[in-house]
Amino acid sequence: MTLAAAAERIAAQFEYPRSAVQRGVHEFLREMKEGLRKSGTTLSQLPSYVTAVPDGSEKGVYMAVDLGGTNFRVCSIRLHGNGTFSLTQEKTKVPAEMMLAKTGKELFGFMADRIEAFLKTHHEAYHAAHVRRRTRGLGYSDEEMFSLGFTFSFPVEQQGINKGTLIRWTKGFDIPDVIGKDVCSLLQTEIDARYLPVRVVALVNDTVGTLLARAYTNTSKNATVLGAIFGTGTNGAYVEKLDRILKMSDASDVDRSTGDMIINTEWGSFDNPQSVLPVTSYDIQLDQNSVNPGVHMFEKRVSGLFLGEILRRALLELVKDPSAALFSDENSNQNDTHSTTNIAASSPLYEPFGLDTSLLSLVAGDDSKGLKITRQALDGDYGISAASAEDAEAVRLIAAAIGKRAARLAAVAIAAIVIHTNALRTADQVDVGVDGSLVEFYPNFEDYVREALREIAQIGESGEKRIHIGIAKDGSGVGAALCALVAEAAQRGKSSAVLDCEMLTVAEAVNDEYEESDNLFSRLIGVINDAVRLRV
Repeated sequence: MTLAAAAERIAAQFEYPRSAVQRGVHEFLREMKEGLRKSGTTLSQLPSYVTAVPDGSEKGVYMAVDLGGTNFRVCSIRLHGNGTFSLTQEKTKVPAEMMLAKTGKELFGFMADRIEAFLKTHHEAYHAAHVRRRTRGLGYSDEEMFSLGFTFSFPVEQQGINKGTLIRWTKGFDIPDVIGKDVCSLLQTEIDARYLPVRVVALVNDTVGTLLARAYTNTSKNATVLGAIFGTGTNGAYVEKLDRILKMSDASDVDRSTGDMIINTEWGSFDNPQSVLPVTSYDIQLDQNSVNPGVHMFEKRVSGLFLGEILRRALLELVKDPSAALFSDENSNQNDTHSTTNIAASSPLYEPFGLDTSLLSLVAGDDSKGLKITRQALDGDYGISAASAEDAEAVRLIAAAIGKRAARLAAVAIAAIVIHTNALRTADQVDVGVDGSLVEFYPNFEDYVREALREIAQIGESGEKRIHIGIAKDGSGVGAALCALVAEAAQRGKSSAVLDCEMLTVAEAVNDEYEESDNLFSRLIGVINDAVRLRV
């Protein structure tokens, strides 16, 4: 069998035809309804306790932290009130040993240390004033604290807007003693241990934050129905009618004035039994060697954390197949350098998760002669020297099939939520906010999504044209800030379907008005009384 034929055989295994897409939508709708009725389902349908959606007029300064996978981010966000915001941030890579820490205290202590460093760098005056007040034995009050939204991008069972227990770890994290504990409380404990002027007021999943951020920055008159992440992981959150969340019918601590609540689907675990999901031998191998076998089966076919590993396993099969001869001497005659093709013994190709998903994006966008850019990447990043044009074409063919399947699976989730919410019946245009490296950087990802949407009976060509997909920049940061604003409004008994408020937080007042003076805090009381106002 020639290399081209072998590559085509593998690529064909990743085809996801129209009929399979339709079956996927049908099953997704079934699991959505099941998840609204009861807990413990495959599609968790987790209540976020966020019942208000912004419209872009909100103002204030808030802090946000984001644990989304590979990085931890600390931000302060100024909402300008015209659908725009300014953001100051610091991003730190989460050390591999911290993802597998022995105790939760290590991880949450790491996060609190980063918050402290951020305050000292970007809000030094406020931090110094707080420390001075505490050392004088004057204590502090809630009004003198930064309100912080905590974006925690892992499955949690949320009991309130600032309380949620971890259900399970994903994205390579595995710290057993955190499971079943309130993550907001764990973070607040470490913040308090460092005497920081920060109060965790809201727990936000990154997709809930993406939805809120898109709603805030969306300049059209159409409400944002869905926020979705297609990056290291994948998930979606949407606006649901409260009376359809049957498992919350007896809940007493829910603001029901809006009639809505944002639902965190946790769609990464859609169809864990694999009744409708496509399955290849590479999917099976990946799952068996993952930290969480048998769960998050949808995510393992769609998210950036896993697509590179699927490609690596497929390529390794061709390397080991003598009849295919991928990266072998037989194909060296097409090399620009006429050198011998060689795979270094230390090549990441031989290491689990050694092939980054960014290679799929690079290959998909490579229009160079003889796929020279791809071959250079194989050499420079993966220790595969002098790969031939035929080698590169085999990589391109398989990578494209894996990426296209991921996009068509993404369309299943998007379509199901659009159908479930009756969005196409109630609005001329449907707005969907998205974030993540796949949707931003993978060429043709949205085109593949739209192709699949047109094939779905309840969407069709006319419906697909009415679905607007827009990037929600800094969703996990500004979204968490907006959720902190919602939490403050709820605490004051002020919430509505659309927030219409203007707040000057004490943090803003101190940063704008700070002077070295013993009577700083007496003046602050006046600033607070004059500046904090809420219109509903």
